[in-house]
Amino acid sequence: MATKKTIKTPLTVEEKAQLRAAKIRMSDLSMLSTTEICAILNVPQHRAMEINALIVFQSIPSVGIKFAEDLISIGYYTIDSLKHKDGPTLIDELETHCGYWIDPCVEDQCRLVVHYANHRDTSKNWWDFTAERKAFRAEHGYPTNRPSKAWYETLGYTK
Repeated sequence: MATKKTIKTPLTVEEKAQLRAAKIRMSDLSMLSTTEICAILNVPQHRAMEINALIVFQSIPSVGIKFAEDLISIGYYTIDSLKHKDGPTLIDELETHCGYWIDPCVEDQCRLVVHYANHRDTSKNWWDFTAERKAFRAEHGYPTNRPSKAWYETLGYTK
């Protein structure tokens, strides 16, 4: 499944030990089901779902671990769960969850994962959706309940 050379999978020391004991490489995790991950790593179902989701989401072109973690934080664990969503709704959910507005390129990533969920098109990257986002926001703007602080004000970034 994973087409990238390196997919980051932040396992705990205990989880890595379980993987070694089972003689399974990190790169082989992408071939395991959630149930298998649960049994091999001796973790609860929810943790196995998280590990699997981190791997699956990072298999989408131009999606890294941070955005994969963002998707999980708002309750998405499978590509199919994104099928009938849309980019603006996803970014609204993420901004509401985080409590601050997020860099606009993340909305492009939201559009990418929805497109990928519906078409399994590996030829697209997040920047292919920038023009679409800009046109949409020019016409529709942002929700009135959008958080007022930006990510860089909240997280200590300097712009």
